[in-house]
This record gives sequence, C-alpha cells and structure tokens, in this order.
Amino acid sequence: MLGNICEISISYEPKIKRSLLPTLKTSQESYQLLMESWNMKTINLMEEFKIIYMNRASRVLGIHHLSSGSIVGTVVDIRLIFATALKCLATKIIICHNHPSGNLSPSKADISITQNIAHAGKILQIELLDHLIISEEGYFSFCDQGYI
Repeated sequence: MLGNICEISISYEPKIKRSLLPTLKTSQESYQLLMESWNMKTINLMEEFKIIYMNRASRVLGIHHLSSGSIVGTVVDIRLIFATALKCLATKIIICHNHPSGNLSPSKADISITQNIAHAGKILQIELLDHLIISEEGYFSFCDQGYI
C-alpha cells in the first residue's frame, strides 16, 4: 500500500551567507529594491504581484514573482505566498504590486487582500511589514499611511 503514496520532502539551500544579505528598514529601501527587480518594459503594461521574503533580522531572503495579470488586476493566491514563506523560513514579508495606470491610490480590493494576508500571517507568525503599490514614478506604502 505504501508504494502508491508519494513521499514529500522539504529542503532549503541558500546560496549566499546570511551576513551578506541586504537589510530593509524603510519603505523607500523596499521600493528601490523592487524597482531593481522589476521588468520596466511591463510596469505600465500589466499588473504584477511580488513578495519580498525576510528573516527575523530583516535580511532579504529573496523576491518571488507571484503573478502577472492584466491592465486592471492580477490573481493573488494567499496559500502560495505563505507556502513559499514557510519553505524559505521567512518570518516577515513585504508584498507589492504595480498599477499600470500610474494611480497609486489603493482600491477596495487592494485593502481587502492586504487585510487577508495580514490575518493569515498572524496565524502563521509571519509578519506583514508593508504593502507597496508602485509605478515607475513612485510608490504608496500601506505601512507609512497607517493601513498596517
């Protein structure tokens, strides 16, 4: 009977010493890091959603591109956000998406998904530090504006 069951294994193999990982302390630093990783050819074309995963010392473990969508939205699967966080042993996250229109104001859907991610993170003891809405001209920080 056991021959018909798949074995599940989990591994994590960081390629860089933790002491060399960058540290983020402000929304401006997060925005700059995200802009370095963003494809500037698509920032005004379609919404994309990314997550910065961090350890307890606020060192960046990595940036994950979760999804790409359309001009007006993209799919955000909370389970995938936290599956990745658990796999890389993250204890903090910063979520981010762009608005191709350049309008940095959060929509009701943006506020709702932020609240849902924060709630899920509390259960798993993974802190949502911020949600950035970005464009090539600037950003909106949920944390700086008191939403988180």
